[in-house]
Amino acid sequence: MNDFLPVNRSDMDERGWTECDFIYIVGDAYVDHPSFGHAIISRVLESRGYKVGIISLPDRKSADDFKRLGKPRLGALVCAGNIDSMVNHYTVSKKRRSSDAYAPGNKAGQRPDRAVIVYCNRVREAFGSIPIIIGGVEASLRRFAHYDYWDDKIRRSILFDSKANILIYGMGERQIVEIADRLNSGEDISDIKNIAGTCIISRSDEGAEIIPSYDECTESKNAYAVSCRRQYYEQNPYTGKTLAQRHGDRYLIQYPPALPLETDELDYVYDLPYMRTYHPSYEKLGGIKALEEVKFSLSMNRGCYGNCNFCALAFHQGRIVTSRSDNSLIAEAEAMTRDKDFKGYIHDVGGPTANFRDYACEKQKFSGACKDRQCLYPKPCPNMRVSHKRYLELLRKLRKIKGVKKVFIRSGIRFDYVMADKDDSFLREMCEYHISGQLRTAPEHVSNNVLKYMGKPSNGVYEAFSDKFYKINEQIGKKQFIVPYLMSSHPGSTLRDAVRLAEYLNEHHINPEQVQDFYPTPGTISTCMYYTGLDPFTMKPVYVPKSGKEKAMQRALLQFKNPDNYRLVYEALQKTGRTDLIGYSPRCLIKPPKGDILNEQRRDKNGTNFKRKGRFPKNKGRAAGRGQRAEGGRH
Repeated sequence: MNDFLPVNRSDMDERGWTECDFIYIVGDAYVDHPSFGHAIISRVLESRGYKVGIISLPDRKSADDFKRLGKPRLGALVCAGNIDSMVNHYTVSKKRRSSDAYAPGNKAGQRPDRAVIVYCNRVREAFGSIPIIIGGVEASLRRFAHYDYWDDKIRRSILFDSKANILIYGMGERQIVEIADRLNSGEDISDIKNIAGTCIISRSDEGAEIIPSYDECTESKNAYAVSCRRQYYEQNPYTGKTLAQRHGDRYLIQYPPALPLETDELDYVYDLPYMRTYHPSYEKLGGIKALEEVKFSLSMNRGCYGNCNFCALAFHQGRIVTSRSDNSLIAEAEAMTRDKDFKGYIHDVGGPTANFRDYACEKQKFSGACKDRQCLYPKPCPNMRVSHKRYLELLRKLRKIKGVKKVFIRSGIRFDYVMADKDDSFLREMCEYHISGQLRTAPEHVSNNVLKYMGKPSNGVYEAFSDKFYKINEQIGKKQFIVPYLMSSHPGSTLRDAVRLAEYLNEHHINPEQVQDFYPTPGTISTCMYYTGLDPFTMKPVYVPKSGKEKAMQRALLQFKNPDNYRLVYEALQKTGRTDLIGYSPRCLIKPPKGDILNEQRRDKNGTNFKRKGRFPKNKGRAAGRGQRAEGGRH
């Protein structure tokens, strides 16, 4: 039956179901598209013969809404949605967001804070001791004792707070099928262990590798840093060890990661009978905004060996890159052209990092990513296979499809990987065919000291990429620009580093519309640095800008031309002794304030005296970094 999965009893009746095998409770609107985790997991289970019903954005005030499909035969699956619910709800300044792209009509407030915990409590209230399996980003990145930015403390593993039975981390297709099959065979949920890519709670450490306990992590920042480092070292499906972390008188047990899906398996997953749109009940409510960008995009790959420290991809999807076949992607693109809403534009062909198409090196096929070295940082590994040929071949095929006018690349690209490729064909064709006026890249900063803590290449690599980009555009007769994504207040960034970044922007005539203050989200190495003040890999101290005032100054420096930021920029320049950047020459960031006696007699380039009196321009209090991007990995 090619239709949406049941969302109410009448849908079940139409299918002739008396009960569901699983109910899937999710904090996003029900969108049956493979860019949404709940769609993939539910369709994978359906393909194995299981009956799955969807309870989307349930009313959390009571257990009633959780009963709408009845008691499931095998268990409940619980997910907060595509984004951690706290990140979904709050800006980096901990202010409530006014919209939610994953909810009907873009309306905020339709899911609870800490959605996984709340939903699990309601399931227990509704159905008692049925098996509960949690997954998705919120569960995956909170699987160990973790620093929580919103509570500003170490919280227990979400598996303890939710009282679920099993936690699936990473991409969950393999895990959910094995769990379902074992439950279906009559195995008790308490006996289901040793599944790669899952966590359970145990009374013993099961002979696993012991990492610092929850209590140790709350009492010692050193212990927390050690815990984070050891977690990251074991995120390898080939060589990773089972880990145990004590929580009181019980243990959180993490089994090694699941193997990534190979090409034929990915093709199978993306070829399932998705409706590829949101449930029709949302139409009158204004639809689902999050679908707009992905509906006509192609998810090509999974995994990322870029491994930026502020990104949780390595901890969630892993560092091994696998991708779909050209045939699968072309078939999906051809199907898009038959959609009544398709206008001829494929919005993206990519994934976590668009220009990663395969394993980084031959070794990764058999033993995964190296524990003690990175593929691209600080420089590309000599063993890495650097080639854009397969990606280019795919893009050329997609451009030839009848009905396709333009194929865009909007996923992040690693410019250091582009620069490591001796063949410029990809960059040239990207400029010629796959961007429209602007290329968004993420250098993040210009200070090599800050970039070191970000796990990003040196600024010289970005400048070389920028020079090559503009040279190629000149050769092909196009006027296109790089729009850089920048981050303020990342661990390691001093106020002087922020001033240097502002100087760079001024020197290069860059006026960023969007800037992002570092957001300490669960599961990243940068968040560990933020909380502990330590680099977990070296255990050396890291400077962390934490005061609201300094973070505001660092953010304001990125948009120093904004009049609302004048006072903060002036104060930052005074504090760092960079008053040479206050004046009238082109290299200055701001003009002197009215009434600044030291600057009253400064002349402009024509020699005219400036006699200034008065006060600072009034700061109206608007955010310095308006138009913040959605949180997540950037490359």
